[in-house]
Amino acid sequence: MSLSLQRKITAALLILYWPAFFFAAHTPVPEVVREAGVSDKGLHLLAYLILTFLLWFTVSDGGKVNWRRAAPWCVLLITIAYAIFDEWSQTFVAGRSCDAHDFLADLIGTCVGLGAFSFLSFWPASLLVTTVVIFVSANVARANLADLLPAANAIFHLAAYAVFTAIWLRCVRLLMPAIDASQNRAKRLLTAFAAPAALLLTTKILSAILGREWSAVDIVLSMGAATAVVAASRLFNTSGKIRERDKDDRIG
Repeated sequence: MSLSLQRKITAALLILYWPAFFFAAHTPVPEVVREAGVSDKGLHLLAYLILTFLLWFTVSDGGKVNWRRAAPWCVLLITIAYAIFDEWSQTFVAGRSCDAHDFLADLIGTCVGLGAFSFLSFWPASLLVTTVVIFVSANVARANLADLLPAANAIFHLAAYAVFTAIWLRCVRLLMPAIDASQNRAKRLLTAFAAPAALLLTTKILSAILGREWSAVDIVLSMGAATAVVAASRLFNTSGKIRERDKDDRIG
């Protein structure tokens, strides 16, 4: 049986993500990460949430978690087994150790993921995971990452908000097709930018509450990425409608 496009995407990402995850966890902690005061537990939770997402939607082909089936239990056992191995094997790496609190964060990330995926299919789950990645990444360090890692910070905001906006537009088309079709151009644009703008505003407000400085560059990059994706989506949809119209004219 051939794999669906969604399954191919998650499987390919899993093949890339898992070795990268292992490598990152089994090398000495970079000095810049120590300087930034990055929350180790937050990173563990986030890493296992992503791993659980990729594992589940590779084996489930986009479906929700059904605890009466064996698949979610297998994913749970696999992630728990890997978390145990991950913590144990880090004892052989300079500057790292086996930490029960890290394992607990791993387990929480896995359980939160499987719990959420019990209610969410692939695209809404993708939107949730991307939101958590952006939200946690922006507030996981005590220092301002834009000052310590300006290039990486810029790339993150461009890529993260581009992916988030693309997934949001997909969810709108899939979950609210009637609303999307009935809206005029202005309302469609408002809908398209609503979620990215709300996420950016919420993230920056929390950062301010936690004592981190707002970065105008981050805001420009984030909304610029969202704008580029919305514009590309509209252009693609318009060209698709033109092709369909030309095809109908030829048939007629």
